[in-house]
Amino acid sequence: MTAEDGAARANDPFDSVATTPTQPSTPPALEVVHSTLQAWQGDALVVNLFEGVTSPGGATGAADAAMGGAITELIAAGEATGKLGQVAVLHPRGAIPAKRVLVVGLGPSSAFDAEAARRAAAAAAKKARELGARTLGTVAHGAGAGGLDAATAARATLEGSALAAYDFRGWKRRREERPRLERVSLLEADAAKVPALEEGAKVARAVAAGTFLARDLVNTPANVANPAYLASAAASLAGRGGLRVSVHDAAWAAEHRMGSFLAVARGSANEPRFVVMEHGPQDQDAPTVVLVGKGVTFDTGGYSIKTRDGMIPMKGDMAGAAAVIGAMAAIAELGLGLRVVGLCPCVENMVDARAYRPSDVIVASDGTSIEVLSTDSEGRMALADALVHAKRYSPAAVVDIATLTGASIVALGEGVSASLFCNDEALAADLARASAASGERVWRMPLFEEYSRTLESNVADIKNNGGQRGGVGTAAAFLKTFVDYPWAHVDMAGMELTDKPGQRHYLLPGATGYGVRLLVEFVTARAKAS
Repeated sequence: MTAEDGAARANDPFDSVATTPTQPSTPPALEVVHSTLQAWQGDALVVNLFEGVTSPGGATGAADAAMGGAITELIAAGEATGKLGQVAVLHPRGAIPAKRVLVVGLGPSSAFDAEAARRAAAAAAKKARELGARTLGTVAHGAGAGGLDAATAARATLEGSALAAYDFRGWKRRREERPRLERVSLLEADAAKVPALEEGAKVARAVAAGTFLARDLVNTPANVANPAYLASAAASLAGRGGLRVSVHDAAWAAEHRMGSFLAVARGSANEPRFVVMEHGPQDQDAPTVVLVGKGVTFDTGGYSIKTRDGMIPMKGDMAGAAAVIGAMAAIAELGLGLRVVGLCPCVENMVDARAYRPSDVIVASDGTSIEVLSTDSEGRMALADALVHAKRYSPAAVVDIATLTGASIVALGEGVSASLFCNDEALAADLARASAASGERVWRMPLFEEYSRTLESNVADIKNNGGQRGGVGTAAAFLKTFVDYPWAHVDMAGMELTDKPGQRHYLLPGATGYGVRLLVEFVTARAKAS
C-alpha cells in the first residue's frame, strides 16, 4: 500500500460504520477473605463434595452442621453425588447469612487435580449466575483432602470462577440482561493460610484479565479487528508493569526485508502491523523467552480461496496473536523477573489484483526463497519472518502459537488438544508441564525428516505447502527452516472457538482464550528456574 493509498483509506466513508464493541469484558473482582463460611454474607456460598462421600467433612461438613444436616440429606437422596461439575442448591433459611449454598461435585478423589478444581469452580459460578448472584463466596477446592497446595487450589478455584463469568456483549441492542458476577471471595478461617492463598489469587487475577482480553479480541469481527486494531490493543498495554510496546508498519517490514510477511498483506486494503512487546530486563545478555503469535485477522485463503463455510470462523485466525497479547499483559502484571518478548505479525489475507499467487516465489528476511503452492498457507508465511526476527534477541527459547492447519484438528479432534512440535527436549518437557498445570492441552507430534522432503522445490529453497496430504507435520517442518534456537510450535487450530464447551465449564460459546494460561504457566516456571 502506498502513502496515497493510506491517505485515501483514512477518509474512506465505509470505515465510518465500523465501531468498537459496546464495552470490554472485565473479570469479577477476585479476593481472599479471612472469614468462616458461617459468617460470610453474600448471594451464593460454594462448598464441595468428592464422589462417593456419604458424610461430608471439612468446610462442607461445617456448613452441613450449621444447616442441620441439609447437605447430608441431599447426599442420602441422591441429589448430591459428587460427580464432577454437578451442582446442588440449598436455601439455608437464616441458618447461615448466605442466601444460597451451592454444593459442587469434585469427581473421584483418585482423579482430582487442578483442572478438576477449575472445572468444578466454573460449574458453580455458572449456576450462581443463573440464580442471579452478584457475589460468590467459595472454599478453595482441593486445598484439603484434594492434595493441592494452597496457592494452586486458590488459583484454580478463582480462575475457574472468573472465566465462567465472561460475557461478550458485542453490538446487541436487545438482549436478555443477566446479573453480572461482580465479586468472588475465597474464604479461609485460618489466618496463617491466607498469604499462600493470596499468592494463587494474584496469578488468577492476571490470567483471568489476560484471557478476557484474548477472548474479546477473537470474538470481535474482522471488519473491526483488523491489523491496526490488534496492534492498538497491544499498544494500549504499554507501561503496565513496565511493558514496552512498539508497533511497526509495512515500510518498517520492507526495511527489514520481510518479504514473506508482506506477501500475505498485498491483497488487503488494511496495512499490516508487526507488534513487538517487551517485558523485564533490557539487558541484551539476559536469558530471553520469545513468544510469537500468528495474527491473521481474516483469512479468505487468498487466490487459493476457502469454501463459504470454511471462511466463516476465520475472524479467529488471529487467536495466536490474541493469546500472546493476553499472556504478555498477565506476565507484566505478575512482574516476572524474566526477559520476555512477544512478537505478533498482524496481517489480513485478502484477494485483489496485487495479491500474491500460487507459483510466486517470495524471499523471507533471512534470504530463504519460498515457492508459493497455496496462498491459504499464509500463516506460516507471516510467522517465518517473525521467527527470523526472534533471532536478534538471542533467545533461550521461542514458542510460536498459531491456528495453522486444519490437519491438526483431524489429528487430535476439534477442541480437544493443540499439536506441539519441538526441536528441544527440555523445552518440550517444560511445555508439557505447563499444559498439565494450566489445563490447556498440547500433544507432542513428530518432526520426521520426511515432512521436510515434501517441501523441496525446483525453483526455490522451499515450498510453502507439502501438498494435499502434507498434514500438520509439513507446516511445522516449514517453520523449522527458519529457526536455529530452542523452538516449539503450538498449532492451536480448532482450540480458538467453541460452540460446545462440554465439561470445561469455564468456557462459553465463542472465543476460548486458549493459550494465555499455557504461556503464562510456561513463562512463570522459566522465571522461577532462572
